[in-house]
Amino acid sequence: MRVAMELSRIVLNDIDAEQVLLLKEAAGERCLAIPVGFFEAKFIRQRAQGILFPRPQTHDLLLQIVAGLGGELEDVVISDRRGSTFFARLRVRYRGKMLEIDARPSDAIALAVTERPPLPIYVSASVLERAAST
Repeated sequence: MRVAMELSRIVLNDIDAEQVLLLKEAAGERCLAIPVGFFEAKFIRQRAQGILFPRPQTHDLLLQIVAGLGGELEDVVISDRRGSTFFARLRVRYRGKMLEIDARPSDAIALAVTERPPLPIYVSASVLERAAST
């Protein structure tokens, strides 16, 4: 089962290398903190604020490639957590089939906020349950 989430906050930390993306349950109170790198967090913040660049960035390029090949990025799913590492899946509709592509959560969320309108972000219920117990 997947739970709809929204990007709630991006915590940039000048002291540590680890930044945090905070996802909040769309129809509830649960939250999930995902550690990411500084540059990834900064890019996601800029895109969430609607800041555009004069030339395509990597995530723009990926979206253009998917569209150019006839696919459509449907949503992203934070699908697993092993230890302190989170895993994500990009769900791409292509030729009537749903393809799931392994991705870092930071890249998946960056793609979600880059697309217009932003793509849905989901988290596996088991990931939320394990995060609540730690």
